Amino acid sequence: MTKTIALLGSTGSIGRQTLQVARELGLRVAALTANTQVERMEQQIREFAPRLAVMMDADAADALRDRISDLSTEVLTGPEGLMRAATMDEADTVVTAVVGSVGLRPTLAAIAQGKRIALANKETLVCAGELVMDAADRCGAQIVPVDSEHSAIFQSVQGCRDRGEIRRLILTCSGGPFFGRRYEDLEQIRPEDALKHPNWSMGAKITIDSATLMNKGLEIIEAMRLYRLPVEQVDAVIHRQSIVHSLVEYRDGAMIAQLGTPDMKLPIRYAFTWPHRAASQDRPLDLLSCGALTFAEPDMEAFPCLRIARECARVGGTSCAIMNAANEEAVMAFLRREIGFNDIPRLVERTLSAVAVKYAPALEDILEADRMAREVVRNR
Repeated sequence: MTKTIALLGSTGSIGRQTLQVARELGLRVAALTANTQVERMEQQIREFAPRLAVMMDADAADALRDRISDLSTEVLTGPEGLMRAATMDEADTVVTAVVGSVGLRPTLAAIAQGKRIALANKETLVCAGELVMDAADRCGAQIVPVDSEHSAIFQSVQGCRDRGEIRRLILTCSGGPFFGRRYEDLEQIRPEDALKHPNWSMGAKITIDSATLMNKGLEIIEAMRLYRLPVEQVDAVIHRQSIVHSLVEYRDGAMIAQLGTPDMKLPIRYAFTWPHRAASQDRPLDLLSCGALTFAEPDMEAFPCLRIARECARVGGTSCAIMNAANEEAVMAFLRREIGFNDIPRLVERTLSAVAVKYAPALEDILEADRMAREVVRNR
């Protein structure tokens, strides 16, 4: 069981909920990292007293040093600081809650030290899943997923002695705010519309990904890597209520699912306590009041990002890294109102056509593919 954590991405939604769970379980916090939110970081430092705090933005780091000059917490900045946080000796568990491919190098560094990885950064496995899983096997590191869907699958396979008995993994998807709309209906969607997720409170980037269904595409690739299955054995269904968090279908026809309220603290808590479970004061799911549970097939014509992600999963190599980087840049451009909602998948597909895929890539190949994809989107 986890005793001390290093939390990469402490001021975002997952990071804040992680600290709630750490408070409940009495965990020590060795390191906190964030991007620019100085005030929230100061509050977290004063409560949890980490030995190290990292701000990715240099100006934010300077501001934080001034605000906590009365404390002993060391403040670092940039990727080097992130690496230091991920490799602190006293942290037995590293929570990767940063958004985007920036989480790849520190995750690999923590794996090299044999730490438990509470993985909330899906881009790590999307871009370099085979490298990450091979490193975990080699170094004896545990990777425990924090995403609600992957935690649900992780919980549902605990009694599975032979992964060959799995017929399919079925990821559930809320469908986002535009479920039922046609592709042409989405041309005039504004960022404020896309940021209205029906069930979850999340950061801007992942909320937009949920609206385009790219988030589900990324999760399909992540599930492939975590459970070493081909994409043909990983499906997604629309489940508007977000009560069934995902399912495992076995070869004898049995299905095992994990159900619960839409609350990220449950998978976070399980990532810390696995293979045990800790008591929680949160209200459990009430089957008598949660209403009917419905399921539907995703519309990949209206939401082509899901189709694009499945195609990249089949292609392999650096295609997933190219797709992920292009999507990150396109989402940021959409949030800045520089492009339209449907321009996100258009830009991703154009980038995949413009950047050559390299097979059996090393880490440097993946990072170069990421860089080239971002450059293509910015130029377009």
